[in-house]
Amino acid sequence: MPTRPRILCTLAGALALAAGPAALAQAHITTTSDSAVAGAYTVVKVGVPHGCDGSSTTAIAIQIPEGINSVTPTRNAFYDVEKVMKKLDAPITDRHGNELSERVAQIVYTAKTPLPHGERDAFELSMQLPDDAGDTTLYFPTVQTCEKGGSAWIEIPAEGQDPHDLELPAPSLAVSPAAAADGHGDHAHAATPSAGEIHQGHDSGSTSEPAHADHDSGPTSGTEHADHEAATGVQTSGEPIGIAAIIIGSLGLLAGLLAFVTRRPRG
Repeated sequence: MPTRPRILCTLAGALALAAGPAALAQAHITTTSDSAVAGAYTVVKVGVPHGCDGSSTTAIAIQIPEGINSVTPTRNAFYDVEKVMKKLDAPITDRHGNELSERVAQIVYTAKTPLPHGERDAFELSMQLPDDAGDTTLYFPTVQTCEKGGSAWIEIPAEGQDPHDLELPAPSLAVSPAAAADGHGDHAHAATPSAGEIHQGHDSGSTSEPAHADHDSGPTSGTEHADHEAATGVQTSGEPIGIAAIIIGSLGLLAGLLAFVTRRPRG
């Protein structure tokens, strides 16, 4: 019969194997987004979970995929932020009629104070995803520079290759087709923004950022209020319920008084 320590070791080993891929994924630089729909605006969050073999992080350089022309980085007080621009082969006109001669090729965050190895940080980038990016994966190759050494998270899997086999995979973002946005198509950018979008300022360094992108403030409080009532089935104003309670209480009090007055004493 297995001893108690052996059973515990076996269980611990099984749990470690089960959690292994998740633990490795958390150790990588990753990208996340509340909504990634082709042609829509979104905020991509690039998460840096650690330094370089115990060394503090001094800079993060994020490469922007082709087809994304304008990026607005969220302000971060711990870093200086730089946009690296790239001249287009030929000028293009965006959907708002603006002529673009260059695009944002890279966003570089340089730490004012190095990010300690045991601490993490996240960098938010507001952008419009390409119209033709549906059912594809966009890659954001990222170079992490540390006080000692660095890590180039730039590996992109070949066709059919398992991304988990890569040692330093580039952060990636799976994009859904526009049809997945409940038929809203190009209006998918009006979906609820993340906190990063709400606090975005104007992109003074580039003329290619559509003006309305920074003002997508999401649903109004009235909409949220209505949605809450529809979900719970309870009105939150309280006025109709309060009036009904007063009427019922008054009728009960009146009935009690009548019963007291009309009660006849026993002989």
